[in-house]
Formats: sequence, C-alpha cells, structure tokens
Amino acid sequence: MNYSDPYVKQASSVVQSFLNISRLLTKFTMQNAASLGLTLHQMGILNIINSHPNITLKEITEKLQIPKSTVSINVDELVNLDLIDRKTNSNNRREINLTSTAKGKEKSLKSSENALSYRAMMAALEKLPEDTIQNLIQTHEELLAHLQTYASEL
Repeated sequence: MNYSDPYVKQASSVVQSFLNISRLLTKFTMQNAASLGLTLHQMGILNIINSHPNITLKEITEKLQIPKSTVSINVDELVNLDLIDRKTNSNNRREINLTSTAKGKEKSLKSSENALSYRAMMAALEKLPEDTIQNLIQTHEELLAHLQTYASEL
C-alpha cells in the first residue's frame, strides 16, 4: 500500500478517528463497569439478560459477538455473584435460560443510570448543530453499508 497516496492517507485518518472514539467510549464503559464491581463483559452480559429475560448463552454470544467460552466464564461469575439465575428450559432440557436476580436488576439499572459513554456522547453532541449530527449519522450508516458490502465480497 502506498502511504503517500492521498486516498490511503484519507482512509487512514477515518480509521484512526473511529478507533480513537471507540477506545474512549470503551474506557468510559469500563469505568462504569468497574464502579459496579464488574468487568466490561460482565456488565454487557448482565444488561442483555436484564433486557431479554430467559435468553440463552448462544443468543448472548450472537448479540455481543464474543466467544461462547468468554460468555460462559462470565455467566458463571455472575451466578456466583448472585446477579443472574440459570434455569433449564422446560421445552428443551439441553438449553439453559438466564434471568436477572433482584440484585442483578438493581446493578443493571445502576449501569444504565451511570452510562458514562452515553453521557459523554450527549455532552459532545450538545456542542454540535443538529444538522451536523444528522449528517454524521447518515454518513456513518452509508459508510457501514459500503463496508458490509465490501466484507460480503471477500
């Protein structure tokens, strides 16, 4: 790749911009999780279980796009912390459904209330005109569609 090519430089700038924003939002989210005594994965899993009662491990894996082993280890820890319960599916004994305990629902609610990444993004967006925000959203959607097309052609 020719890094002196203006198109390569432009692509590099866009990729770096996305990476920098992603890192910062992840940092805010990790701070939120840590304030609750959880890891990033644990908080994500707990929030998904709380918003989708009786969800399965497989469904969580698909939603978070992380390995099943990672989900399984974190679910074990959330069970040990008394934040979620496992229940065997009455229709399929091999399938386990996950639900939040009262303690888990409380932590998930605190997670939503503390959502540092959302608060930080709202504070940043307040400084931009509405039409700029709408253009940003539209541009991101178009860019994502083009990237997904490119990925499907690989």
